[in-house]
Parts: sequence; structure tokens; C-alpha cells
Amino acid sequence: MSRLFEAIKIRDVEFRNRVLVSPMCMYSSVEGMPTDWHLVHLGARAAGGAGGVMVEATAVSPEGRISPFDSGIWGDRHVEGFGRITRFIKEQGAVPGVQLAHAGRKASTDAPWRGGKPLHEWAPVGPSAVPFREGYAVPVELDGKGMEKVVGDFVAGAKRALAAGFEVVEIHMAHGYLLHEFLSPLANKRGDEYGGTLENRMRLPLRVAEEVRRVWPGRLPLFVRISATDWVEGGWDLQQSIELAMRLKKLGVDLIDCSSGGVVAHAKIPNTPGYQVGFAEAVRKEAGIATGAVGLITEAKQAEEIIAKGQADVVLLAREMLREPNWALRAAGELGAEIRWPKQYERAKK
Repeated sequence: MSRLFEAIKIRDVEFRNRVLVSPMCMYSSVEGMPTDWHLVHLGARAAGGAGGVMVEATAVSPEGRISPFDSGIWGDRHVEGFGRITRFIKEQGAVPGVQLAHAGRKASTDAPWRGGKPLHEWAPVGPSAVPFREGYAVPVELDGKGMEKVVGDFVAGAKRALAAGFEVVEIHMAHGYLLHEFLSPLANKRGDEYGGTLENRMRLPLRVAEEVRRVWPGRLPLFVRISATDWVEGGWDLQQSIELAMRLKKLGVDLIDCSSGGVVAHAKIPNTPGYQVGFAEAVRKEAGIATGAVGLITEAKQAEEIIAKGQADVVLLAREMLREPNWALRAAGELGAEIRWPKQYERAKK
């Protein structure tokens, strides 16, 4: 029997299998509003058999967008825009989730197909006045009032996510965006209670998680995505990630989505199949919390092995889902697992 296609229940939410669509920026929103592209893109993967579908990094404030074309959830009008998407995902039997994000010092860049260069349309913020790399704006160092706004924006975003019908919220603490910037000594050069020691660098991210958990219903799961390592000497690393995961678990976080890198441009990341699975395994074992494995997971047998060996509780597929929206349907066939096809597609099942 396939372990990958066993259901998993987290709090009161049951995922029909362990295959989740990873959040992937589409750079196709208008003033934060999802478009028809998002409905078709996300809906296709729900119809394609995934257990859960995560909406891309969705900014909790306008200045928290990576680009002017990012998904957003800073206004009540975004609720209606996402509502039709969550309804369709649920109708296909999948769980809708959203990644709440703030880009920090990496904000205000162009879409990648136009080079992804800094646009300087608005002033980015960060833990310290240190730019991401040459050509990027020097971020405004957040003061106490600014940090309170960040916390409030994440809380408001979680409330809107609930109103929009999402059943999972994932807090983005990875890829060099704001909360990861506070965690990493490579970006956080502060000399106050938010910088220096691990305890201080974790302070704002933990506060965000605590306040989001407070307003997010107890029946619904809360995930956190981390970069388990910066891949640079003296940066954020796996041991610090394990400590963070233990603290997040105490606050009511249910699953750690283990990615890596992104806080500096010069990191050398070994892009080999399953290169981040070991992080998910270590966090799961040492912190005693459910984990998600992500990163160059492409084959059914590879994903099955990750779950069967107890290296992670779910797998999140990104680019492979772009190549093949029906990946989960095909993988179930390869592994001999029963999975419900959309009735409109059943004639193609055999």
C-alpha cells in the first residue's frame, strides 16, 4: 500500500494524500488581486489529485510584495477574489492553503521574465540598513512601531485568509524575506533586543507566529516555511532551525516546511534531487514536529520513499507541478494507489 497516498489529518483538516502543491509566485496579480490565471493554475492542480494546494507568497502589506505583481491579502477586497479559488479547490477534494509573506529588503523587484531587477517603486524595510546585494535599495531599518505594524499585518492577513475560505495558513520565514532576515545574522546586524543572540533574532518571527496562532482557529493547521540553512558560513543553519522549530511547536505551529537559502546572493546551493530532504528529516526527529520536504522532488518512487522512510510527513512539489498538473493522478497509478479522478476525466483513467 502506498504511504504517499495515505490520508493525513492535521488538527481537524484531513488531506486526502501527502502530495501538496508548493507555493509558487506567478507574478500575475493586479494590485494584489488574484486573476483568472490563479483560478485556472491552482484549480488545475487540485483537479490533478494533489492533497493540498498552497497559494503563492501572498503579501500582508503593499510594501511587503516582492514585486508589484504579487498576490496580496492586505485589503478586504482580496477576500472575495480568493473566495472563488478556495471554493473550487475544495470542490475538487483538495485543501486550500495560503502562504502569508513579507518580502523585507528583497521587495520592489520586477517579474523574473523581465530580469527581476530592483524597481525602486517603494522603499523596502528590513531588520538592518543592509541591502540584499548591489543595485538593491538600502532598506529602512524597522523600529518598534514598524515591527508592530508587521505583526498586525500578519494577523490581519490571517483573519482575511479565514474569511476567504483557506484551511491552512503558512507563515513565510524563508528565502531571504523579512522574517528570515531577522533570523539570519547575515542580514540582521541589530544591536538591540532583536539582534545578536539567537533568542533575540527569533523574537519577531516567534511573535508573528504566536499572534497568528491566536487568531487562526484551533481546528485549522498552521505551517511555517523556513530556510533550514543559508548555505554560508556564519549564517542561519540547521541547529538554529531545530531550535526555532521546537519553539514554534510550543506556540501551536503544526508543520515545518523545510526549504533553504535565499538570504544572500552568493550562496552556493547544491541543486541535486531531494537536496533538502535531510533538513526535513532532522527537524522532524530532533524537534518532534511534522515536516514537509521540498526541492527537486520529481518522481513518484522518490516521493513515496521520503514518506515511507519517515523523512517527512508530506512532500511539496513546485516546478514538477508546473510541468505536470496531474502529477498526483499519474503517481497514484505508478504506485498502485486508488485516487479519485474528477468525474469529467474518468473516461481517461484506463
